[in-house]
Amino acid sequence: MAGEPAKQYHLLVCGGTGCHATRSLQVIDRLREEIRLRQLADKALVVETGCNGFCAQGPVMTVYPGGIFYQYLKPEDAGEIIEEHVLKGVPVERLMYKDQVTGRAIPKMKDIPFFSLQKTIALRHRGLIDPEKIEDYIGRGGYQAAAKALTEMTSEEIIAELKASGLRGRGGAGFPTGVKWEFASKSQGPVKYVCCNADEGDPGAFMDRSVLEADPHAVLEGMIIAAKAIGAHHGYIYCRAEYPLALRRLSIAMEQAKALGLLGEDILCTGFRLDLEIYQGAGAFVCGEETALMTSIEGKRGMPRPRPPFPAQKGLWGKPTVLNNVETYANVPQIIANGGLWYASLGTEKSKGTKVFALTGNVNNVGLVEVPMGTPLSTVVLEIGGGIKKGKKFKAAQLGGPSGGCIPAQHMDVGLDFESVTAAGAIMGSGGLIVMDEDACMVDVARFFMDFCKDESCGKCTPCREGTRRMLQVLERITKGQGQQGDIELLEELAFFVKDASLCGLGQTAPNPVLSTLRYFRSEYEAHIGQQRCPAGVCTALVHYEIDPEKCKACGMCKKKCPVDAIEGAPKVVHRIIQEKCIRCGTCYEVCPKKFSAIMRT
Repeated sequence: MAGEPAKQYHLLVCGGTGCHATRSLQVIDRLREEIRLRQLADKALVVETGCNGFCAQGPVMTVYPGGIFYQYLKPEDAGEIIEEHVLKGVPVERLMYKDQVTGRAIPKMKDIPFFSLQKTIALRHRGLIDPEKIEDYIGRGGYQAAAKALTEMTSEEIIAELKASGLRGRGGAGFPTGVKWEFASKSQGPVKYVCCNADEGDPGAFMDRSVLEADPHAVLEGMIIAAKAIGAHHGYIYCRAEYPLALRRLSIAMEQAKALGLLGEDILCTGFRLDLEIYQGAGAFVCGEETALMTSIEGKRGMPRPRPPFPAQKGLWGKPTVLNNVETYANVPQIIANGGLWYASLGTEKSKGTKVFALTGNVNNVGLVEVPMGTPLSTVVLEIGGGIKKGKKFKAAQLGGPSGGCIPAQHMDVGLDFESVTAAGAIMGSGGLIVMDEDACMVDVARFFMDFCKDESCGKCTPCREGTRRMLQVLERITKGQGQQGDIELLEELAFFVKDASLCGLGQTAPNPVLSTLRYFRSEYEAHIGQQRCPAGVCTALVHYEIDPEKCKACGMCKKKCPVDAIEGAPKVVHRIIQEKCIRCGTCYEVCPKKFSAIMRT
């Protein structure tokens, strides 16, 4: 690592929030203690890196040379790793990643499909540097793009490279970044602002948080370049207070950059100055909308305002402002360093470059995935994601966060780019990708996301405030078995009204989960309403449990576990569920031995 004497072994332990939660800090402490006890300080170095991306396998560690990847580490594994790998040069096979099908150990990180099928630009430093050491970032070419932009390029040339790259905002709207910067650059006024949206609030999304935790200097460098392009000398990073590690590392990065003359007055002796501040948000989802975010920075309640005027013309405190999200800025240094055409060579005709997805849900490999735009959904879910948990069938992928949409199995080969995803009925959003298996009830999924949108509506405009509430009422009624004929048509009418009449992106996209599930899973709505049946067996009020007398072996397991004593029976006597007492919790279904499968759920 930069700034450290060369060591034979570098042990890079993931220090992202996910791995912290699974005790990676204790693993680091034990590794360092084992090295100290064996007097191996001259031979091995333990480094806490940012998020590695393979979050579900945590704590994870990569050992160089060789790039040997270890997963599910425990503090007590430290001694064996140091003894076998560092002292004897023999990697510990039992801690390696195992192939999902064959169970064969795959020693090297680069050979694991989760990593080998990705193309990293925004995540290029993940798991490779200590995010709290600016020397590590500089050692891998960091701040060279900022230096190039400040010393060799005019504002017009920077914007031309961004336009040539085809980079579109990664926060959700997908507006061309170079065009946005050009608008702000041409706006008149002595004061302009450059802002970063780190207010990531989508359920299941953690892309921006991980970039800030793993590579904060990349975001700062992108903002310096943006500031030069539009002529801004002050900026804000709006990050929610629920991200303490990201906030801490971002603060450290800003202090280090300032100490080295990369922020503040006279950056790199060019005469250009830029001061950045962190503004902590309180966690309101609507503050991810650009005008609401800026209103919040101004010290007011975070609520959107009508556009035009657009922020590039009249933004923060009425001054021209460029706002991009974390991932967008993290791409910028690579575009300036390698050229816009290099970036444009990746992706599709209209969606250039790569996109980071937070892959979660019923998939074997949960984590951060960066792939070229246009990569098929099936590649991400089945190959990089390792397929569906417990061998179940893929049912749908929810893309774009709470106001995204669901893409069903028949469209699993859809390309993950702005145009294809929209045509399939979802939105790219900021990159949340939640995989659902055959057990998911799509009516309940729509209810869940509508509940979120209703709570997060700021209430400023009536269509969003009242429309989301009314749609949730209808969905709750359906999932409780109280659906009525005409409810589907009512949902559609409300959805289009809210979509067309709401003020900001929250309301305009909130109906998407309902519309996309109606588009692909209408029969499930019809079953809930017309047959009083939940095909997936999720909606408690519509589920019915019975014991198959032909299969029941009177083992007593269901009777023992039933929380309300709703099962009667005795040894060698076939059991029976007392329907009047059953609360439909499903405990009997879960505990009945699979070799019997005597509980019927309908």
